[in-house]
Amino acid sequence: MEWIYLVIAGAMEVVWSTCMKYSEGFTEIKFTVLTIIGMIISFLFLSQATKTLPLGTAYAVWTGIGALGAVIVGIILFKEPVTAARMFFVSLLLIGIIGLKATSGH
Repeated sequence: MEWIYLVIAGAMEVVWSTCMKYSEGFTEIKFTVLTIIGMIISFLFLSQATKTLPLGTAYAVWTGIGALGAVIVGIILFKEPVTAARMFFVSLLLIGIIGLKATSGH
């Protein structure tokens, strides 16, 4: 169950970071509120995951999911560049997340 919590926490990190971009420096109230709500939900699920998962593993996977998701959102919604180098490093993030899960012992 802790891994499900961690995936939800990571997904909510993608949500709040995307909303933060749309908030235009916290000047758009709707997206500012969504950013804060997303942060709270993300931290709540992360805190549940860290009850049983090692902190280093949970935090690294959480930030990795958030970073990977933010790159994907950036490419799809914000038309950020897709370069070979960028995709190489994104794949390293994914490999790191999978590796931490595989070696966590949970």
